[in-house]
Amino acid sequence: MASVLLIEDDAMLRRGMQLALSRHGHDVRVAGTGEEGLAAIETSRPEIVVLDLMLPGIDGVEVCRRIRRVDDLPVVMVTARGDDFDVVGGLEAGADDYVVKPVQPTVLDARIRAVLRRSVSSGEGVRAHGELRIDTTSLTVTLQGHVVPMTPIELRLLLTLSAAPGRVFTRQQLLEEVWDHDYLGDSRLVDNSVRRLRTKVEPDPASPVFVQTVRGFGYRFGPV
Repeated sequence: MASVLLIEDDAMLRRGMQLALSRHGHDVRVAGTGEEGLAAIETSRPEIVVLDLMLPGIDGVEVCRRIRRVDDLPVVMVTARGDDFDVVGGLEAGADDYVVKPVQPTVLDARIRAVLRRSVSSGEGVRAHGELRIDTTSLTVTLQGHVVPMTPIELRLLLTLSAAPGRVFTRQQLLEEVWDHDYLGDSRLVDNSVRRLRTKVEPDPASPVFVQTVRGFGYRFGPV
């Protein structure tokens, strides 16, 4: 069971999604505006936010940006349509995954669980790559001795890549292993998460040492 904050302005849809997620075992709190949602994050400290992008006042993209400035709280965004503008805007703001309305409760539940799943520890101990250290038991990452805060998706992505240095992962393979998407998913999830991960672990994100692009194929964890 996860503690979920649902930010949705449509009262009927909000109630329906709350009931559906509750039936899947989640503890769901709700907010009707971006302002209410940001306040609820401060007071209730949910484990994950389900965020509608089309909100009155502060829209979902801005809500996501404000969350990302101060917190690594996971965010699953909800778009009214499969519009590239909505999806790209939400992903670039820092969302970890997205679903398109009409939302299927089983799909949303699966996305929430995939984003939150932390059972990725291999029990190997610490992977040391230069000044980057990845503890696969405590699931902590340090760079130059400082703890690097990460969302669950960023952590799973780093653990997956670093488990096989030099191996090239296609975007689809990463979708399946990191997001648990067993269908032809949206590669923008991967690209945007890689971009955010690089800002946290690379000495120079513009010239990545650890998370390297293999053009035409995907990504690999580079040898150091």
